[in-house]
Amino acid sequence: MPLPYRWLTSMMARYNGKSILIDCGEGTQVAMKEKGWSPKPIDVICFTHYHADHISGLPGLLLTMGNAERTEPVLMIGPKGLEKTVNALRMIAPELPFDILYHELNGEEETIDFGDFTLTAFRVRHNVTCYGYTMEIKRTGKFDVERAKESGIEMKYWSRLQKGEVIEANGVTYTPDMVLGPDRKGLKVTYCTDTRPVDSIVEHAYKSDLFICEGMYGEPDKLVKAKEYKHMTFYEAAELAKKACVAELWLTHYSPATMWPEEFIKPVRAIFANAYTAKDGQSVELKFED
Repeated sequence: MPLPYRWLTSMMARYNGKSILIDCGEGTQVAMKEKGWSPKPIDVICFTHYHADHISGLPGLLLTMGNAERTEPVLMIGPKGLEKTVNALRMIAPELPFDILYHELNGEEETIDFGDFTLTAFRVRHNVTCYGYTMEIKRTGKFDVERAKESGIEMKYWSRLQKGEVIEANGVTYTPDMVLGPDRKGLKVTYCTDTRPVDSIVEHAYKSDLFICEGMYGEPDKLVKAKEYKHMTFYEAAELAKKACVAELWLTHYSPATMWPEEFIKPVRAIFANAYTAKDGQSVELKFED
């Protein structure tokens, strides 16, 4: 439930002119306004699952996007039942100036390629069907001018090869690996909430620059309750971060009874040193290494 100083679950990533929203709990658009961000550029809205605290803010958000004169389609991604659930919520937001496209997830894992980044959904373990998400921006190697010259590749083909295009000219095939160095480190963010600890989280969060993970309970005596309701404790989230070798962990999705989550951060950091209790409006700008 929302608290006077804490809205419900939502996370937004912005990259290269695109905005991707994951979950849309009650108050999401208010939190966005407080942050100074606009919902109009949101191109993709993903849902982990359809419990109210993760989707009840959607009708108001859609109306605000419509009132901002958005006309481009919005892609929605989520577990089976996506279109039915969204249409039910749209009973109070029936007329929009943009189309909604639906992509329902099936199976244990699915990767969607958006060209300049990929989004991978993976099954986790809650009391309803639920997915975590990993966003990844991959980077090719640097262009090697000397290799291009040694291979006798004309300069007019260089930029196309650098963009990953395979070129056939004069009976010869030129491939990007002929002019590019080894792949460089990209950026990776994993978001996971409403689940027990499972191996798929470690697998998909592996070496993420940022791992945002539910920590429903900070109190050390709440493990039994976490297991019963298919959630996890701060300490279980820290163990996942440690196993996945992530750079940074943000805890989120606190129980309403966990009034001041930062009170429990010291023992969490004993497990995983670079752990933080996330707050409303918290953000970070991730940058490539070079």
